[in-house]
Amino acid sequence: MTLRKRGLTGLAIGMGVSALALYAAPAFAQDTELPELIVTAQRRSENLQAVPLSVTVEPAEKLQAIFSTGDDVVSLAARSPGLYAESSNGRAAPRFYIRGLGNTDFDLAASQPVSIVMDDVVMENVVLKSSPLYDLEQVEILRGPQGSLFGRNTTAGIIKFDTVKPSADTKGRATVSYADFNTFNFDGGLGGTIVDGKLEGRISVLYQHRDDWISNSFTGQDDVMGGYDEKAARAQLLWTPTEDLSLLFNLHTRDLDGTSAIFRGNILTKGSNSLNASYKRDRVAYDGGGGNNQAYKGWGGSINAVADVGDVKVTLISAYEETHGASRGDIDGTAGPYTFNFGPGPNVPGTTRFPSDTTDGLANLDQWTEELRFSGGSTDSFAWQAGVYYFDGSFTIKTDPGFPPGATVEQTNRAWAGFAHGTWAFGENLTFEAGARYTNDEKKLTVLNPLGVFAPVKVSDGQVSWDLSARYEFTPDVSGYVRVARGFRGPSIQGRDIAFGAPPSTADSETVLSWEAGLKTELFDRRVRLNGAVFSYKIDDMQLTAVGGVGNTTQLLNVHQGKAYGFEVDGEWLVTENLLLTGGYSYNHTEINDANQTVAGCGNNLCTVLNTPAGGNTYFINGNPFPQAPEYIVDFTARYSFPVGDGGEVFAYTDWNMQGETNLFLYRSKEFMTDGNFEGGLKIGYARTDGAWEAAIFVRNITDEDNIKGGIDFDNLTAFVNDPRIIGVTLTAKLR
Repeated sequence: MTLRKRGLTGLAIGMGVSALALYAAPAFAQDTELPELIVTAQRRSENLQAVPLSVTVEPAEKLQAIFSTGDDVVSLAARSPGLYAESSNGRAAPRFYIRGLGNTDFDLAASQPVSIVMDDVVMENVVLKSSPLYDLEQVEILRGPQGSLFGRNTTAGIIKFDTVKPSADTKGRATVSYADFNTFNFDGGLGGTIVDGKLEGRISVLYQHRDDWISNSFTGQDDVMGGYDEKAARAQLLWTPTEDLSLLFNLHTRDLDGTSAIFRGNILTKGSNSLNASYKRDRVAYDGGGGNNQAYKGWGGSINAVADVGDVKVTLISAYEETHGASRGDIDGTAGPYTFNFGPGPNVPGTTRFPSDTTDGLANLDQWTEELRFSGGSTDSFAWQAGVYYFDGSFTIKTDPGFPPGATVEQTNRAWAGFAHGTWAFGENLTFEAGARYTNDEKKLTVLNPLGVFAPVKVSDGQVSWDLSARYEFTPDVSGYVRVARGFRGPSIQGRDIAFGAPPSTADSETVLSWEAGLKTELFDRRVRLNGAVFSYKIDDMQLTAVGGVGNTTQLLNVHQGKAYGFEVDGEWLVTENLLLTGGYSYNHTEINDANQTVAGCGNNLCTVLNTPAGGNTYFINGNPFPQAPEYIVDFTARYSFPVGDGGEVFAYTDWNMQGETNLFLYRSKEFMTDGNFEGGLKIGYARTDGAWEAAIFVRNITDEDNIKGGIDFDNLTAFVNDPRIIGVTLTAKLR
């Protein structure tokens, strides 16, 4: 049996045993129970079990394990049911997917249907979505359209990050780890009272480093790529001048200097999706890319003011973000030989048609957001929220593909919205909720260089998003809900092809109608929490991006319709005082419905396209799954401890995740399809039971899996992969 099959079998058996053991839970008579989970998925603090939508809260220990080696936000991929992420831009510009819905567009202006919200501020641009994660309080994954309370561009869902806020008590935490490749990670925060009863503060710091560990066999240089330095800091002040007024000031900064994505040319063989003998994890052969360097700097700030005016709470959030930087890469991932055939050409295995050395830079990104929200009512009978929202963003993108002259474009995006949401309780067991939002969205692209080649392009639209839900509490520990929601993603402009002499492309707004029904339970004296949901959704005028192919183009398009259905399950089980299991499973069936839509196949005819040909190396994509949409995701964690001495314990913590069949592009091919990717981690150490400190050794990607995360298809059979196995030590301390 191969290592991969053993890993898959072991993970499946582990999940199966856990599920079967669930029925034995009543046999354990313990006084402990799972803690209550409070979420702000609906812009107010609520028990997770009372929220009528599918939400996952990522446990702190899982996050600590995932980020112990300095990983970026993409490492959240497949760690929660229905959530996936990937990037061909290194540690910048990630792409997220929820329930199979996302956007594979790698352009720095790409619109995404998954919204990232950091401390109540939307991070709209893809570079802002890569903001470092540190000193986190909680991560919530909201599945399905969230258009009434969080705005447009949430047709898939939201990932909501909340950092630790200032408090009156002196509190601090710090995690430091050291691992292979001289990987160093420090994540910490300290806060407390500055002026008694009036002013509280907190300082948070992140530093991550990894040495270069990938050699270039073409130049003969050892250890010249793969490293990074990521520095970030955040200062928060909470000023409470009166009992009825509080102002939270947030100022943060980021400085990234590292390696962009490592493209590996010709590591696939026609007819197979397995890595071939050309693949060497610690070695590439580059004749371009300038070392695949990447650097970004940025800063931002916000003011979150909350005032109690009689029975009404008024919230005003003003925020600003700025960033700039660039990435360069040897996109073809090889040093030749080159056939210099720019047409479909013959099948020449192991070659590249032409070298591709590309630089993409983002400058002058300015994002202003303003939100004014009013809320009130009694949570026992009726509660309401209403407000207005304004978004103003602008940035400049420069694309230099190496051989064409390149292009510089400026894009602006302005949007405004008005929204309202209400919750009605009927009796003790039945609750209804309804929300609506009108959004007007406008975007404009202007070509700065070459001057006068293309006229400015402008798109705009106004749409209504809404949601309705009902929740019924069968018992204090079991409730069910149904939800229907309409979401809206504004029109988009894609200007990347201007660098190749082609006009920009546009896509009309997409709208989604989603249906969902779920069950939320806490069982066996609250030692088991098991939540699940079934869903289906339909997208009209679905926005997709045709990337690569024979013409090396990046074109926006609208397909007639996209459909999906599936389910997800989240569970926690406190088996004993010393053993905690968590797990999740999601299944997504996604399908493109457009009998006439075609896209280009892979360049040089090097891959085996499985779709019906439409002529000229183009193929019909009707019936294909959405790109980068795993058919299923499994995640599992287990923590076991036993007491040692007075107030101490030795523990072992393990986490695993696996994803099912995933199509990388719009067309289907044998080569650009992954299936069964999985990874596992292990941490063993000593901890104080009061949480004061812990010390541990850890292993990430413990079985050293080589997982394909994405590909490049315009030139050769190029792919990029995950990180190798990394072993290290970590120390965490808390001041309470």
